[in-house]
Amino acid sequence: MDDAALAQLAALRRSIDNIDAALIHLLAERFKCTQSVGRLKATTNMPPSDPERERTQIARLRALAEEAHLDPAFAEKWFNFVVAEVIQHHEQIATTGAVQTTDPARS
Repeated sequence: MDDAALAQLAALRRSIDNIDAALIHLLAERFKCTQSVGRLKATTNMPPSDPERERTQIARLRALAEEAHLDPAFAEKWFNFVVAEVIQHHEQIATTGAVQTTDPARS
């Protein structure tokens, strides 16, 4: 590979790294909000999951993905992955009052 291609590759990777960092920070903020939802649900005896809300959100995110030229199936998979984690957090909050981490590095 020539020097110009290597420089272009490095620049693209820096941009990807910046986007990844932004995504992590956005996810952290999202989970702060969903944990507040979990505490509210726990104190008011609401169930941890809301299937109707999830269906509405999937439809909304699929439409947003199409507008953004992102595969809607990927957007739905991502959302389902995040929601599964959120529901787990809500269940933990309801039973223990807090979210436990399974990451030994955080222990």
